Amino acid sequence: MPLKPTADLIAAARAGRHALAAFNVITLEHAEAITAAAETAQAPVILQISENAVKFHHGRLAPIARASAAVAETAGVDVALHLDHVEDPDLLRQAADHGFGSVMFDGSHLDYAANVRATREAADWAHAHGLWIEAELGKVGGKDGEPPLSAHAPGARTDPDEAREFVAATGVDALAVAVGSSHAMTDRSAVLDHELIARLGEAVGVPLVLHGSSGVPDGELARAVAGGLVKVNIGTALNIAFTGAVRAYLEQAPADAVDPRKYLVSARENMVKTAAHFISVLG
Repeated sequence: MPLKPTADLIAAARAGRHALAAFNVITLEHAEAITAAAETAQAPVILQISENAVKFHHGRLAPIARASAAVAETAGVDVALHLDHVEDPDLLRQAADHGFGSVMFDGSHLDYAANVRATREAADWAHAHGLWIEAELGKVGGKDGEPPLSAHAPGARTDPDEAREFVAATGVDALAVAVGSSHAMTDRSAVLDHELIARLGEAVGVPLVLHGSSGVPDGELARAVAGGLVKVNIGTALNIAFTGAVRAYLEQAPADAVDPRKYLVSARENMVKTAAHFISVLG
């Protein structure tokens, strides 16, 4: 099936009062596993490629983007392609040429005024090129090896009044909010601020996005979706599934076992199970 516009899938999820799963793609096996899980669940899905994943691929967006698009186009469900956590304006401007329906511009490392300016510029460019754009306000934490923020740290939560002003000033189509999750968590112990999610939903007119969802328990995720979250990003959970399967295979394999297909098939199958589980939790 042709790639679907992210905006269309988000609109359908919002109308149906459920959330759309957006999974990070690092390797071809990630893309294959995510689409297989979506087909099993008969649910739409987003394949998202982060700036860090592009750096892993020698800074070249085209190969992993084209591979992911090719996998998506062979899927039996609707799949969108999203460029995630972009800080580099040059990378942002490659999105329209490689099948992406959306981008997430990340100015959260900047002070508020600079974030507004940079995000407004990114949004103007994205809309001029037919792209849906997401931004972040607050600080989710845990990205690039940084420690998670304390719940009481300055900037650790998205302020509803500031969020209202930010969305109006930037013109973004969705807002990633800091409500208690953290990137790169390897245990599922995060507790979300559901009262804040409700206040943010009332304050802004655009869909809310949760980053760092791998560390959020199923019940917390389901409650957050019922409270208004529309896009839920999942990355580390797939990497845990991938690495665990590879490790288990190699621990039992003889020393002369060198064919990577033997353990990559296990890694892919394990990611399918994990992705399918998250899709079911999100409704």
